[in-house]
Amino acid sequence: MLSTIHSYVAIGDSFSEGLMDPDPDGTPDRFRGWTDRLAELLVDSPAAGPELLYANFAIRGRLLQGVIDEQVPKVLDLKPDLVSFCAGGNDCLRPRTDIDGLANQFERAVIAMREEGIEVVMANGFDTETMSPLLRAVRPRVGVYNAHLWTIAQRHGCHMVDVWGLRPLYAEDMWAEDKIHLSSTGHDLVARQALATLESGHSLPTTGFGMPPRTTRPIRDVVVEESKWAREHLAPWVGRRLRGESSGDKLSPKVPDLSPVRRTVDHEHVAGRDVEVEQIVSTDAVSGEAVSEGRND
Repeated sequence: MLSTIHSYVAIGDSFSEGLMDPDPDGTPDRFRGWTDRLAELLVDSPAAGPELLYANFAIRGRLLQGVIDEQVPKVLDLKPDLVSFCAGGNDCLRPRTDIDGLANQFERAVIAMREEGIEVVMANGFDTETMSPLLRAVRPRVGVYNAHLWTIAQRHGCHMVDVWGLRPLYAEDMWAEDKIHLSSTGHDLVARQALATLESGHSLPTTGFGMPPRTTRPIRDVVVEESKWAREHLAPWVGRRLRGESSGDKLSPKVPDLSPVRRTVDHEHVAGRDVEVEQIVSTDAVSGEAVSEGRND
């Protein structure tokens, strides 16, 4: 059973840094994301409380080994009560990555943290079935990696935030323009999924695996949109890979030390979205009867 959380550290890549969820205070190139949102929710939760301390070491573009080399040692030094450890997604995008070996790396890091008495919350990978054809192609690799992650969570008593099965997360408004990162709405939903997991050990009340219906578009529009996406988002990523660079090479952690949780200006608005989220997770679109035919994406 989860004990009271007094300190929480987030580690990982762009998912945990919070890309595409703009900082409400307008700080340039700073993002909020589901981990910041989770920390705020924990302040008002019986699982933690107003004295909660929070740090975030996650940096965009990091491969799993980079997270293990740079961020895990900091966690072992701080020994927080809770760490969210979400990494490996960037590795899965690389066709030559050994997925079984990736899982072994992840497990060794989990063991090191669990041996220090740290509670570990993990998240499985996104289901790319409704994404661009290029991202859809990695779905089997992500599925295998997710199976390993569930095994690791079971072996070592970790908490698993199920984003693969959180079907409301695959509605169009949950994703940013780059179709890779979550929008602010998506980050908020993941934070609530994480809170439910920590408080009760269960996910939010969704059922079924059908995807929410998406807007049917003419093939011509789809081609134009995919071309624009490849030009604006895929090409820069490929270019960085060819140059051996990462989008996070010169960045530092956004919350480098355990600090009181920063209550953002729209916290009251977010807290008031409980009813909205309940409506999302109870719609027919996320039941086992979801209809996804007729999409041209």
